[in-house]
Amino acid sequence: MNASTDRIQRRILLKAPRAKVWRALADAESFGQWFGVKLQGQRFAPGQSAQGHITYPGYEHLLMQVVVQAMEPERLFSFHWHPYAVDPGRDYSHEPPTLVEFALEDADGGTLLTVTESGFDQVPAERREEAFRMNSGGWDEQVGNIARYVE
Repeated sequence: MNASTDRIQRRILLKAPRAKVWRALADAESFGQWFGVKLQGQRFAPGQSAQGHITYPGYEHLLMQVVVQAMEPERLFSFHWHPYAVDPGRDYSHEPPTLVEFALEDADGGTLLTVTESGFDQVPAERREEAFRMNSGGWDEQVGNIARYVE
């Protein structure tokens, strides 16, 4: 495993209380609002799956599917998913998923959010580089989205 190819990590200081950031992560409908996925009527719970259609223009035909790994209130929210699963004709279910972790810490002026997606070294070689590149850009956008949502 090579940390530079296996994981993506982003950190952002959010000018919002930890409890508010936690709600934006742990409440499925709130998560969907800033993340760009329809999760109305769903709940996140460890060991349970959640899914919804992406709302970004051009991607509405895609279904985001996650399996919640951990929920430690106001500290850690994590899930598994298949990164950059954008080919509706491909069955990704046999591929190892990546792990996405949202870690919260108190910080001067708000809450420090660290987003880490790991496990890219296990993604099939023919799509690993593109999945890593696309999700790298995606996390840049998503940390901005959650900042706008909570601040």
